[in-house]
Amino acid sequence: MTRKVLVDADACPVKDEAIEVALRHEAEAILVSNGGMRPSRYPDARIVVVAEGADAADDWIAEAAEPADVVITADIPLAARALEAGAAALGPTGCEFTPESIGAALSMRAFKQHLRETGESKGYNASFTAADRSRFRQALELILRRPTPHA
Repeated sequence: MTRKVLVDADACPVKDEAIEVALRHEAEAILVSNGGMRPSRYPDARIVVVAEGADAADDWIAEAAEPADVVITADIPLAARALEAGAAALGPTGCEFTPESIGAALSMRAFKQHLRETGESKGYNASFTAADRSRFRQALELILRRPTPHA
């Protein structure tokens, strides 16, 4: 069975890095999107375009994720679903979600959503930096070097 790197691709800033690292480890790189992806830009990746819908890409990724796989996403509920499937989950800034950390991440997400809804926060995200890109590349490299669960 080939290991997969499943990328929640619509707003992912590290698609190129994910593909590059996946291929170096002989993993299949799969970019999952609601549309708007130019396949010619990513000839080494499999492009999956799902039907439009709020969670269509997340649902496809969650159903496809298996224990040896890595899911790349900034979406914390999708990261939780990936972990439930036994896959690794990695954010684009290089932060790995783990079974131990996902509960706190979900709680913080809910808290921040509450602050936005009450007007206490404008919900601005921090800028994506070169250091984030480097951390991501290094974290994905380390995850793909781990033995697969059935090895």
